Amino acid sequence: MLTYYISPSGMALRSPSGPPKVGQKARLEKDLSSNVKPLEEMAEALAKGQRLMGLDLGSKTIGLALSDVSLTVASPLETIKRTKFQADAARLIALAGTHGVGGLVIGLPLNMDGTEGPAAQSARSFARNLEKLSALPVSFWDERLSTAAVTRTLIEADASRARRAELVDKMAASYILQGALERLRAARSG
Repeated sequence: MLTYYISPSGMALRSPSGPPKVGQKARLEKDLSSNVKPLEEMAEALAKGQRLMGLDLGSKTIGLALSDVSLTVASPLETIKRTKFQADAARLIALAGTHGVGGLVIGLPLNMDGTEGPAAQSARSFARNLEKLSALPVSFWDERLSTAAVTRTLIEADASRARRAELVDKMAASYILQGALERLRAARSG
């Protein structure tokens, strides 16, 4: 039987030394009762040829990125303009089916001190609601400063303000997914 613990950034991880502490256990069971899985476990469960999809959840848009089948490189896919949850989820699920996605990596916007604020709670809520419509496993990835890093890169590339607005969400999703893929690569090699 696997045991898990909650890392300081709110991720569910395999425990190297037994069960989680009592205070962490209730929150962990809440997360793991859904499709939320530790990143490494989700990747191990992927069928050959399946990809991961990265999500950058914003209040007005959802940026999407897609990994290659070898889980090495993340590429921006598209930006969904948010309307109602059902419509957004339907588009997301359709794209996941089209591209052979076996799991979702959702950016978790933690506060700079590692605590969860309203945006992180919104991301967790999105995952819980999505679970009712899809069996795709979900992993959260710390996305602090991802949009800022992408915006800085686009400014350095001399992208116009309009072009930055068009690209930033899907590029932030790619940035989030690439971080998760690099974590998987490090876990496999060491």
